[in-house]
Amino acid sequence: MASDDECYDYEYDYDEDDDDEQEEEAMEADEEGLFEDDTPMPDRPADCWAITQESLSIAQQQDLSMVMTLLNVKQHNARALLIHHRWKIDCIYDHLDRKGRDRTFREAGIVLHENINGKPLGLPSRVVNCMVCFDEFSVGAVSTMECGHYFCNDCWTEHFKACVESGKKQIRCMGVKCPVVCDEAVVQQLLAGEYPDAARRFDRFLLESYLENNDSVKWCPSVPHCGRAIRVGAGERYTEVECPCGLGFCFACAAGAHSPCPCTMWDMWEVKCNGESETVNWILANTKSCPKCFNPIVKDGGCNLVTCKCGQHLCWKCGGATGRAHDWDSIVGHSCNRFVGEEKKKVDNAKRNLHRYTHYYDRFKIHGDSHKLEHDKLGPAVDERVKLLEALLQDQPLLHDASWLTEAHRGLLQSRQVLSRSYVFAYYMFGGDDDKVRTWPKHRGSLPIAQGLFENYQEELESNVERLSKLLATEYGPVPEEEDVRRDKQNAMNLAKIVQTRCGEIYKCIQDELLPLLLDPMIIAAYRPRGPDKAKDFTTA
Repeated sequence: MASDDECYDYEYDYDEDDDDEQEEEAMEADEEGLFEDDTPMPDRPADCWAITQESLSIAQQQDLSMVMTLLNVKQHNARALLIHHRWKIDCIYDHLDRKGRDRTFREAGIVLHENINGKPLGLPSRVVNCMVCFDEFSVGAVSTMECGHYFCNDCWTEHFKACVESGKKQIRCMGVKCPVVCDEAVVQQLLAGEYPDAARRFDRFLLESYLENNDSVKWCPSVPHCGRAIRVGAGERYTEVECPCGLGFCFACAAGAHSPCPCTMWDMWEVKCNGESETVNWILANTKSCPKCFNPIVKDGGCNLVTCKCGQHLCWKCGGATGRAHDWDSIVGHSCNRFVGEEKKKVDNAKRNLHRYTHYYDRFKIHGDSHKLEHDKLGPAVDERVKLLEALLQDQPLLHDASWLTEAHRGLLQSRQVLSRSYVFAYYMFGGDDDKVRTWPKHRGSLPIAQGLFENYQEELESNVERLSKLLATEYGPVPEEEDVRRDKQNAMNLAKIVQTRCGEIYKCIQDELLPLLLDPMIIAAYRPRGPDKAKDFTTA
């Protein structure tokens, strides 16, 4: 699809005969059940929830209660375990199984002693000496942590206040080199009496720890921020989710949804497109540096003698300094055999890299622009056509339901995005100019075969996406013919199934055939025919 500000214009480079033949083949294949059997089955939707400020404490308490119940520990110890293991409950169980209870607890800053009951162990029960200020206090004015260290409440309070002001979410015991995490109930109680603002800030820290130290929860990256965080299930970090605010994003890197392109490649692409790397390549490929002032010079026609603004004359062929005397074919006293081979190779590489980047960027942008046009202009047109068909064909049960148009349009939008992003992946996978994407030497012989398979899938997807786009753009007259509607419905459903199949094949080829060839492991989100998984509002039910 080609975009235009004033008109709704479509351009294609295939003829109608080929189009009709492909439609017949698609219908025959559907009758034989080929698409249903060959379509790679997408993984089940990810378990993801949208958490608001109001439900944040409930979501956090859910995980805390689970650990408290299963391990029979207090809330602050459960929190210490979860923070240490980045709120991965399965990781806690794994460490318990491999290392045992004592070592797992000790690594998280937990030391359990029995029968403390709030009193210092092995000391008189009436008066004790604080080991910080060295004053004497009654037992009621002293607090003891689970490690057995005790100090007066005044010293504890000042210690807690200093830790909160420094931004610590876990407050350790004041004992020398003691790693034990202090009981948060004691922290809140002592701070609330002397420093209520610090107590409230500490409460906020405890809530924020669920977001900032949790690999399964991330803030929605919407701008302006919608106030929600998204939580996914265990093992579902590499997925794409859609917040209830409507923003879809990659959960792993928080960038916009970009599958089937891995996060590393997508990040490099955004830097490349928004940075100056291609500007440098263009300068190398299309300019010469003045040998006197070193400023780049662009030549638009004329002979090979060029004069810089600084007054220096140079030869455009080799960039060498010359005199002014010349004719159309030569410059007096100058020969280009002084041109350095390495410089020529550098310019040739720059031209080749620029040409390659331009090819992939053009395909990426063409399909991106088509997606925008199909969303902004074709979408409302499809909605109007659905209303028209449902109003005029009420007496035709099989044709009255025009939801097939909406489903086909949704499939078109999703496959268009897959197609656009697949060119970013291809740019880096197949000879990209960035050394961050490297293949195993022993697998380099397999790369051309896998590349051919990928490009075949990509070509087939591109062809069928354009056909589906053209079909959905077809307008009906005031009174549509039933035969036309029936034919379009069949063709749209078949094409939607075809593009879904091809998208699944591209994802499978990337994940199973191409990414294993890389030295540095990369993962892509699973294919979702309906787009990113929609996060549900978190509930306690």
